[in-house]
Amino acid sequence: MNDGGTGRLAAAVSRYPREFVGIVMATAAIFAISINALFLQRGPHPAPIFATRAPVTHATPVALPRPRTAEPATAARSQTQIVGDIQRELSRKGFYDGALDGIWGAKTDMAARDFVQAAGLKLSAEATEGLLHAIVTSNTKAQSSRAAAPPRNDPIAALIAPTKPVQAIQRALADFGYGQIKPTGVYDPETKAAIEKFERDRRLPVTGQISDRLVRELSAMTGRPLE
Repeated sequence: MNDGGTGRLAAAVSRYPREFVGIVMATAAIFAISINALFLQRGPHPAPIFATRAPVTHATPVALPRPRTAEPATAARSQTQIVGDIQRELSRKGFYDGALDGIWGAKTDMAARDFVQAAGLKLSAEATEGLLHAIVTSNTKAQSSRAAAPPRNDPIAALIAPTKPVQAIQRALADFGYGQIKPTGVYDPETKAAIEKFERDRRLPVTGQISDRLVRELSAMTGRPLE
């Protein structure tokens, strides 16, 4: 700056001293604020002079819960398995002496009914888990004392002696409403009358006698073999 410019500046300062001091102080304040914002602040200023990019933050990975795997459903037991277990438990308690084949035949049915009657239960003698549980938890056992078998040289005693096939037939007839027959295993007038009624309903020759044809017809009606 030449002498003329310096002289004019000095004249302006001498004429307006307050304004000059204000300009100098404002300039100094602006300079101080700029230095502080640009170099002295450790963190970002609430209103930064120059726009800066937002700091990149790394998200902490969150472990997602593992999906629960469905537990395998317990497979339902087959009817053969249930019947086999019933036969085994009835055999242990002395009510059944047949094969453990899982087939609900007349012998198994008779043994189950004998158990229900002996235990005094109000339970249907059917191949169910309920019947199996009742047999397992019961303390009832078949009576060991049995009537002596009739002498083989007495044909009349052999004819009137209780037999399991007759008992199975009586049970089947009673179950399907052919009379109030007690499964005694003895062929009596009540059993004969029930057989005659069954034969008439099935359009069979009315004989009232136990025959192979009667056994086949009863087996077809009940859906299970009569032993």
